[in-house]
Amino acid sequence: MTGTAGQQAKGRAGRLARLMPSGPSTAARTPFVLLVVLLLAGGLISLLLLNSALNEGSFKLSRLERETTELTDEQQALQHDVDSYSEPDALERRARQLGMVPGGTPAFLDPDGTVRGVPERATAEPSPSPTPTAPAPETTPGAGGEDGADPSATPSPTASATAPPTGTASPASGAPSTPTSPGR
Repeated sequence: MTGTAGQQAKGRAGRLARLMPSGPSTAARTPFVLLVVLLLAGGLISLLLLNSALNEGSFKLSRLERETTELTDEQQALQHDVDSYSEPDALERRARQLGMVPGGTPAFLDPDGTVRGVPERATAEPSPSPTPTAPAPETTPGAGGEDGADPSATPSPTASATAPPTGTASPASGAPSTPTSPGR
């Protein structure tokens, strides 16, 4: 029995040996080696291209961040300028340069047409000057004593442009005014 098993093993090995060549075969390995080299070269080239694209994107990102910083600084400087022009003192100074005067106390109209408050004409306050001078009171001859009228109640030709509307007291007279709206 041992003889038949040994012959069977030799027969199998002989058949297998005939199927596989025993000598070195370079012709079968050449396409595989070329395929591996091409895959490695293609991978290396694609990695280099990807790396250069990422570097380009990084440079673009750095440039955009720098521009953003510059624009943010410019925006903050402009906002500072707007804030300085919006300060109450700066607005008042600019309004006086344009010839505007403070408005005084406001009067309001109700939906039914009645006036709430006492309307007054805006008068220019004397501008601050380096040498303060007191204005001399204007007096008109014959207006003070005979009929007991208040000298400030008669308008002078120069005061007619700044005289308050009828029914209100001028700030200089001190006389009480009659309200124009009933009950308010």
